[in-house]
Amino acid sequence: MSQYYELYRTSTLGFALTDSLDELIQAGHITPQLAIRVLMQYDKSIAEALTNHVKARATIKGSLKTYRFCDDVWTFIISNPNFKFENEVVSADKVKIVACNARRPDEA
Repeated sequence: MSQYYELYRTSTLGFALTDSLDELIQAGHITPQLAIRVLMQYDKSIAEALTNHVKARATIKGSLKTYRFCDDVWTFIISNPNFKFENEVVSADKVKIVACNARRPDEA
C-alpha cells in the first residue's frame, strides 16, 4: 500500500473532514478503522488532484530566513515574499513553505 503525506489534513477541508469523522464515530455510525481509511483516501485524492489538475505557476522572491531538510521534507521560512502569478502579485510579511518529494515512496 502506498503512503501519502498527511500535510493537507491541516487545511480547512482536512479539519472539516476530521471533525465530521469524529462526530460519526461518536454517534456510532462508523468505526475508527473506517475513519482512518477515509483519511488515507483523502491524502491520496488530494495528492493526485494537485498533481493532475493544478497547472498554475508562481514565482517567489523574498529573503530566505530559515531552511531545513528532514525525512525527505524541505521547510523554508521566507520573509517579505512576493508571489508573482500570471496577472497578479501578492505580498506577505512571512511565509512557510513545506515541500515534499512528488514521487510516492514506492516509486523511488
